[in-house]
Amino acid sequence: MALPFYQKLHEHYDLSYRNKDLRTTMSQYQQEKKRSAIYTQGSTAYSSRSSAAHRQESQAFSQASSASAYQQQGSRAYSLGATEHSLTSEVNRKAASAYDYGNSRGLTDSSLLLEDYSSKLSPQTKRARKSLLSGEEENLPRDYMVPIFSGRQAHVSGVTDTEEERIKEAAAYIAQRNLLASEEQLATSQQSTASKRSVVSQQATSEFQQEQTFEKKSRKAAIREKAEQLALRRTLEETEAYHRKLNEDSLLHAPEFVIKPRSHTVWEKESVKLHCSIAGWPEPRVTWYKNQVPINVHANPGKYIIESRYGMHTLEINACDFEDTAQYRASAMNTKGELSAYASVVVKRYKGEFDETCFHAGASTLPLSFAVTPHGYASKFEIHFDDKFDVSFGREGETMSLGCRVVITPEIKHFQPEIQWYRNGAPVSPSKWVQTHWSGERATLTFSHLNKEDEGLYTVRVRMGDYYEQYSAYVFVRDADAEIKGAPASPLDVLCLDANKDYIIISWKQPAVDGGSPILGYFIDKCEVGTDTWSQCNDTPVKFARFPVTGLIEGRSYIFRVRAVNKNGIGLPSRVSEPVAALDPAEKAKLKTRPSAPWTGQIIVTEEEPTEGIIPGPPTDLCVTEATQSYVVLSWKPPGQRGHEGIMYFVEKCEADTHNWQRVNTELPVKSPRFALFDLAEGKSYSFRVRCSNSAGVGEPSEATAVTVVGDKLDIPKAPRNIIPSRNTDTSVVVTWEEPRDVKELVGYYIESSVVGSGAWAPCNNNPVKGSRFTCHGLVTGQSYIFRVRAVNAAGLSDYSQDSEAIEVKAAIGGGVSQEVCPELSDIPGGLTDFRRGMHEASQSTSKKDALLSSKLNKPTQPSSSPRQKGKSEVSTVSEPVQEEPAPPPQKAASKVKSKSDPPKTKKDRAAPSPPYDITCLESFRDSMVLGWKQPDKIGGADITGYYVNYREVIGGVPGKWREANIKAVSDQAYKISSLKENMVYQFQVAAMNMAGLGEFSAASESFTCEEWTIAVPGPPQNLKYSEVRKNSLVLQWKPPIHSGRTPVTGYFVDLKEANAKDDKWRGLNKAATKNKYLKVQGLKEGSSYVFRVRAVNQAGVGKPSELAGPVVAQTLPGTKEIVVSVDDDGVISLNFECDQMSPNSEFTWSKDYVSIEDSARLEAESKGNKTKMTFKDLGMEDLGIYSCDVTGTDGIAASYLIDEGEVKRLLALSQEHKFPTVPVKSELAVEILEKGQVRFWMQAEKLSGNAKVNYIFNEKEIFEGPKYKMHIDRNTGIIEMFMEKLQDEDEGTYTFQLQDGKATGHSTLVLIGDVYKKLQKEAEFQRQEWIRKQGPHFAEYLSWEVTGECNVLLKCKVANIKKETHIVWYKDEREISVDEKHDFKDGICTLLITEFSKKDAGFYEVILKDDRGKDKSRLKLVDEAFKELMTEVCKRIALSATDLKIQSTAEGIRLYSFVTYYLDDLKINWSHNGTAMKYTDRVKSGVTGEQIWLQINEPTPNDKGKYVMELFDGKTGHQKTVDLSGQAYDEAFAEFQRLKQAAIAEKNRARVLGGLPDVVTIQEGKALNLTCNVWGDPAPEISWMKNEKALASDDHCNLKFEGGKTAFFTITGVSSSDSGKYGLVVKNKYGTEISDFTISVFIPEEEARKGVSEPPKGKKSK
Repeated sequence: MALPFYQKLHEHYDLSYRNKDLRTTMSQYQQEKKRSAIYTQGSTAYSSRSSAAHRQESQAFSQASSASAYQQQGSRAYSLGATEHSLTSEVNRKAASAYDYGNSRGLTDSSLLLEDYSSKLSPQTKRARKSLLSGEEENLPRDYMVPIFSGRQAHVSGVTDTEEERIKEAAAYIAQRNLLASEEQLATSQQSTASKRSVVSQQATSEFQQEQTFEKKSRKAAIREKAEQLALRRTLEETEAYHRKLNEDSLLHAPEFVIKPRSHTVWEKESVKLHCSIAGWPEPRVTWYKNQVPINVHANPGKYIIESRYGMHTLEINACDFEDTAQYRASAMNTKGELSAYASVVVKRYKGEFDETCFHAGASTLPLSFAVTPHGYASKFEIHFDDKFDVSFGREGETMSLGCRVVITPEIKHFQPEIQWYRNGAPVSPSKWVQTHWSGERATLTFSHLNKEDEGLYTVRVRMGDYYEQYSAYVFVRDADAEIKGAPASPLDVLCLDANKDYIIISWKQPAVDGGSPILGYFIDKCEVGTDTWSQCNDTPVKFARFPVTGLIEGRSYIFRVRAVNKNGIGLPSRVSEPVAALDPAEKAKLKTRPSAPWTGQIIVTEEEPTEGIIPGPPTDLCVTEATQSYVVLSWKPPGQRGHEGIMYFVEKCEADTHNWQRVNTELPVKSPRFALFDLAEGKSYSFRVRCSNSAGVGEPSEATAVTVVGDKLDIPKAPRNIIPSRNTDTSVVVTWEEPRDVKELVGYYIESSVVGSGAWAPCNNNPVKGSRFTCHGLVTGQSYIFRVRAVNAAGLSDYSQDSEAIEVKAAIGGGVSQEVCPELSDIPGGLTDFRRGMHEASQSTSKKDALLSSKLNKPTQPSSSPRQKGKSEVSTVSEPVQEEPAPPPQKAASKVKSKSDPPKTKKDRAAPSPPYDITCLESFRDSMVLGWKQPDKIGGADITGYYVNYREVIGGVPGKWREANIKAVSDQAYKISSLKENMVYQFQVAAMNMAGLGEFSAASESFTCEEWTIAVPGPPQNLKYSEVRKNSLVLQWKPPIHSGRTPVTGYFVDLKEANAKDDKWRGLNKAATKNKYLKVQGLKEGSSYVFRVRAVNQAGVGKPSELAGPVVAQTLPGTKEIVVSVDDDGVISLNFECDQMSPNSEFTWSKDYVSIEDSARLEAESKGNKTKMTFKDLGMEDLGIYSCDVTGTDGIAASYLIDEGEVKRLLALSQEHKFPTVPVKSELAVEILEKGQVRFWMQAEKLSGNAKVNYIFNEKEIFEGPKYKMHIDRNTGIIEMFMEKLQDEDEGTYTFQLQDGKATGHSTLVLIGDVYKKLQKEAEFQRQEWIRKQGPHFAEYLSWEVTGECNVLLKCKVANIKKETHIVWYKDEREISVDEKHDFKDGICTLLITEFSKKDAGFYEVILKDDRGKDKSRLKLVDEAFKELMTEVCKRIALSATDLKIQSTAEGIRLYSFVTYYLDDLKINWSHNGTAMKYTDRVKSGVTGEQIWLQINEPTPNDKGKYVMELFDGKTGHQKTVDLSGQAYDEAFAEFQRLKQAAIAEKNRARVLGGLPDVVTIQEGKALNLTCNVWGDPAPEISWMKNEKALASDDHCNLKFEGGKTAFFTITGVSSSDSGKYGLVVKNKYGTEISDFTISVFIPEEEARKGVSEPPKGKKSK
């Protein structure tokens, strides 16, 4: 059987082509079951072709007369197909002999490419066709379609490459056309009737007979055909030998990617091509996929172009947009398999969106960035700005225009630049507030109505192709004049944060100007879209800058505004917000909406008709999302069991430690799963729960929330610090500051300025700025200003910072710092008046502002740069400013500045203090009590001047009225209240006062009983005295108190104050009690007089203070001397003291730790004249302490010396040095490898004189300086060095430096032998190579990992010597990792965060750093043991976070539990009881819930007592937590379990009212009233009725029934006005009682009508 030509051409065949398994090999093509249809179709296809058609095709393919016969014969051989057979026709015998020759010699018939090869040479008009015989049909392929083969081949047949290609393409085309026609006719024949098959069969028979009639030919023609056959055989043999050399592999093989497609990052609207080259046989079929979806080129005409030429396959994507960002896959498939290769395409957009409509308006309107200029993108454009706008100042409500003239060279006709405006880095879009215009040469930005929201840095950017220029300037917007004098300015940036059917949360920013009086709060106004009626949303001002607005109509759209209020009045309203609809975001898609009238902005909501439903289940995931002192916001999820109709919600609240649940929204049900609660008592704690309801009833409540305290969780930020102004221009100053610590949700900062001495402050900005630097403009040249800053968040404005140092406004040396006026805008141009260039511009380095302060603060400058990228990538980075953080000034300079520039705060800067707290009873007597409290957290910017105390009696738990305890403020944080009643219970409250006024009173304290206490605290210390008085210190000594109280004295507190100060100026010197009976007081002010007192403390508390010591003046008297320590030449250590003011009776007294030294075996004291000496016989650690010497008979002359551990070591070393003098060595001889591989031997002596000498010894031989050795001695630093360029094998040995300096000697030796030397030699060579590596980008620290606190894995490395063109690429297992953020190398650290690290993240990680100077790479192995080590560390972190085991009783039993921050399955948990591993049963279970690890013991027994251990095994170490469940712990837990169990039973069986009674019944007089109620309880409850809290009995008028123990009936036959009142149904059984109240209101229609006539209509409420 013959092979298809495309397989013979490459000699790819095996035995499967010679047997019956051919159909299996060709399974990718269709097989037909009926062979007769194939035979018929084949004959029909052949017979349908006329001899004229054959001649036409042959002439079309013929290129030369000499080759035409060969071409036609090849085509005929190819079209006949496959197998040899015997026919009577001579032509058939010739064709068969040709195939026999080829098959017998293993040849291919690749040259048999054209049909009817002998039509011109043979006299017949038509060749005979092969007939399909029944005996050969088993080896014939059915419907086998030959793939088109278009590869280039170089044949030896003499035909040129161009002709060869044309021949093969034509042959392939004819073969495919014939087979397609055969398939089409085959499908027709399968659907034909039997009679039609018969006709076709007869036609085939006649064709065969006709072919036989053409077999007769002349001898000449037969000889000619024989010669052609021989030539054909030679051609086959030569071609086969040639292709055997070309393709040595004669077997089929699967596809293989020679070149894989490469990932691309392109700009929007550009085109991209993905290329790949594939090898394989049969030739693979390539399919392109986008995100695993096949690409259909016909679905998007022109979007995709797929080509395959010469083994190179291409996918071209035209006009890329964001939708084209995807992963693309090239899939290659043939009979041997399938292989895929992946590539990613990322489409980036220019910073600043463009108007999409411009791409559909024609070429004349396209911006240059998206069109081709006559000079191309690389053309150089010069862009200049003339008549530029400068820093501008406007006022709210005014109009303003910013503009500049743009000059572009060269000018291109019909081609306009792209103009884009930015505010604070964000594109400015035209709106009703702002419009942009481009006249062809001038760009203009116009504000029709200025608002404070418009304040900011404005930038105009002009782009021509890849080049652009930009210019920036700041716009300041001042507040409009207030309508009411002293009223605050308007808020700004009103936004709608959260919108749903029931409320909308509004947020805003506080204004900078408060009108001279603190802002009391804000009013929020709403207006329905389409109307002009504004209504106020809150009755009382809110201080928090967020507020939920309720009372909205579902589906309506609203706009909002905010007004600030102070004591002078209400300020102007803010700019209105954007419209927002009162709809749930999650339900908008489900609701059926239709457009309404344009003037209303209303959305009509149509809900489906409710059907009979079921009672909904409880909501889930109930939580408090926001809590302030004004409101609390709840959020939950709807229940799963809810039926088909809509549901509503009822919210209930309960005060902490009570079980009294109250429904909040009784009249107004909630429709959305969020709700805002008001009217909650500030400071109280509440829990909340929610019920669902529908037409079927009210469901069970959700789980209650955790206890929530009503109050602001967000604290007002603290004031900024360290305000530093620096000069900029003649009218501006740069102000920097330090941000406050621990600030949350920071909005920004307000800066104010004041002319020195004026006392008037003016805002520098009206829109909060972020960052820590701002340029204040509009100042007067030559004037001196001071500045202050305050921080802003939603909770309010911080206190003002301390005033800055005064600065005179004038230009700074060097031209100012306008480039960095607004550093908080990280993606905008940096200056107020900033001009930047685009491509091909070198970046300019800038210096920090601190350089301007160097003359005052001696602060070094820290230069930084702002690198830029070229080309298109510049668009995303060119507008980024230099990020700078001003370093804090030196401490001394800072304190100096503070002392000069801290004027006292004005009254306007202060506020009243917050309430004191922690009120306690310090001491109680029969008729008086001593209270103590803690100072308020917030003192209002001024010192506390006093406190006021109120008290009240508490009788039977009911508090009485408050009474004043003191008329005059008390300064101490304690006060004794007299004239109280014995055994009476009292509560107290305290308020603090400062210069700003009296603050709020604290909450009521806990109740205290006035009764006599016994004295438990110690008495006052005795005999205070002071000594060693110096100008800033002294030593205070005392004796213990006589009365120590109930328990021994544990320590002392020392207080001091200036002698002439009031009693409220006492301050403590030690925060923690000291056990010593002395204290050295430091930090005194020279010349000041002080008094001291001491208080003793024991377990009961702090006792009364001692008598005062002093007054004493802090001064150093003339002639005062100190103790001097000395070491003589023999090494003896002694303390020496001298006194020149001794009297004849004076003596020296030595003490250790202020205890007189008696006879001591370790010390020896000697005095002579006015000198004394105490010698240490053997100084050691036993001698640590304070040694003092007092001189009796003098005015307190004394001195002391501290000998601590460090001093002992120093003195011992000095003693040893004096005995045996040596040259002190600071560093021993060491060797180090320098950067270029040089070797440095060095040592350092403590000090060297000018006569010091050094000898250099190597292997006991002295060496000298020369070409190999370089020596150097630095006698100033004591460093001795020797350098060697390279270490060789003969340099192995011992190196010694011998020192001699006078009498002192010394030496240091270094041994470099064996492995040590080889390692050093290898290190030197390595450093030489490292130096070469570090000439390009390199890793300073290689790749490593660490586990974060959140148990994530962070891969990090440190890079060096990089530049802006340096790229970093991450790989995992040799596949690139896509990183979202581009590395800026700012801090030199590159990181890769792997969250939720697991086994799938194991592998080999590699990071490559490269640019044009070279590349470096670092590799990290995270497999096998390395991966286990990492996972062990993660588990260890989790185990260490486990809390101590705790015991919790439940209704089922006792639970032991612990919490971890995070849980992993790799963390093994084992429980043990009394040393035995736990066995888990249905009664004893262990598990993990979230972060809680627990052990549940159901129905505990005494056998469960004992010690329980939880062990957490991280893979290496076990971490244990223990708890003792025995004794009292078990008894309490078991008792609580029993109580909870009984409580659960009681709750389940108690009597209750299931429902049926309404809350209010309104009924007309004379009507009958019937009420039915269902009750339940086990045992069945007893019921009774009450009216107006009195028992109600059944009678004829009011019939009361109770049937079946479940149903109660209440019937009034004829209702009268006397029946109005409050009724109650009381149900009771042994487990509990419940009362269900309802109210009956009876009305008379005639009276209602008379009331309506008599009452005049109410007037409308005035605004």
